[in-house]
Formats: sequence, structure tokens, C-alpha cells
Amino acid sequence: MNKTTLRKKYKELRKQLSEEQLEEMSLGIANKVLQLPIWECTYFHVFLPIVEQNEVNTEFILHALAGKDKEIIISKADFETRTMTHFLLTDNTKIKKNEYNIPEPVDGIEVPSHKIDIVFVPLLAYDKKGNRVGYGKGFYDKFLAECKPDVIKIGLSFFEPEEIIADVFEADVQLNYCVTPNSIHSF
Repeated sequence: MNKTTLRKKYKELRKQLSEEQLEEMSLGIANKVLQLPIWECTYFHVFLPIVEQNEVNTEFILHALAGKDKEIIISKADFETRTMTHFLLTDNTKIKKNEYNIPEPVDGIEVPSHKIDIVFVPLLAYDKKGNRVGYGKGFYDKFLAECKPDVIKIGLSFFEPEEIIADVFEADVQLNYCVTPNSIHSF
């Protein structure tokens, strides 16, 4: 399937999930994340979910990271330049939703992309090769290209992979893992 079809399919599938299912599946994903070989790393970038889009609730992952004394980084998007600025999440970080309902830090201590070790990547769909489909704005592909070459990219999904995404571009950055409530896919 192509990206447009997959976006439509997975937005619809996510829309059908109840609040209870979302919480249960998000907790399942967080428990699977604990099994990944990533815990010697320090800087973890986590997306804050768009609740209105039924995205994976990363709160459970945030708690696990905080419990392991990891440095947590969250981002603020600039829709004009399609870039993101990354900030250290602290007790003083103020979070505010932007016009697209994306929770973002208002300001804080900026962290350069090349310092980040692990990136939890939002997605709508992915395939068995580690290609992903996001919302189509290219924010994460651009951001991941700025990161160090060995940054570990972890997709989070409620669903299992598609066989193949037909229209993958050269600039699309592949995942290293994708974690679902029931499994860990390595690429």
C-alpha cells in the first residue's frame, strides 16, 4: 500500500480504539520498551502524544525513563521551517498545546540533536523493513537526519507491520525497532 492509503487506514483504526484500550496498549508498549537493549544510553527523546489523534500515550515510558534517571528530551515544532527544537524535560518545564494540539515545551534548556542517543518516533504505520509513515510533514525525517549516525530510532505502534510501504523515499529514515503491545520488531 502507499503512504496516503496507509495514513487513512491507520487513522481510522486508531479512532476506533476506546480510551481503555489506548491506556492498556500504551502500558503494554512501555513494558516491552523495558526489554530493549538501550538502558546504558543517557539522552532519550520522547514525543508527547496528540490525544485527539489517539497516539500512543508515552506517559508510561516517561515514568520509566525518570525512574532510571535518564535525560528526557521533548521538542517544539516550527511549522514554517518544518524543524524541531529540542528541550530537556525538567520539573520546571511548562507544556502547552500548539494549534495542532501537539503538547510542546514553552521554553527551557536546549539540547542539540547530535547529543540524543535514543528517539521514540511517532508513526501511523510501518513495514517489515522498518520504513514508517507519519503525518507527511517530514519533521522526524529531517530531525533524525540531524542526529548522530548511530542514534537508535524506536517506533511505537498499536499495530503490527504492513508487508511493505510502496512509496518509500530516499530521505525517509528507517527505524531500528518498532514496539507494539505484544512484540518488538528489529530492523
